[in-house]
Amino acid sequence: MTRYELGFLLLLIAGTVGTGIGIVYTKYLSRVEFVELQALRAERQKLEVRWGELRLEEAALTTQSRIETKARKLLGMYLPRNQDMRVIGGDNDR
Repeated sequence: MTRYELGFLLLLIAGTVGTGIGIVYTKYLSRVEFVELQALRAERQKLEVRWGELRLEEAALTTQSRIETKARKLLGMYLPRNQDMRVIGGDNDR
């Protein structure tokens, strides 16, 4: 075997080993990214569940009867009586 053929053979072996190492490293990075993706998906799922819970809570807290009850108890508000109302700038022809 000539020196040229030996050099070419060593170059092919080095290329093959380098490619193998590159494939293994790329596969490793792919797995690391996949694990991170799965973690992010799980976190997104938890956030979606929490968002749904918050929307339900908001709906429960903003019902008309609850707001009216809080206004009466905490703020002392009430529906005005007829004698408490005044019409300003009303059309007398109606």
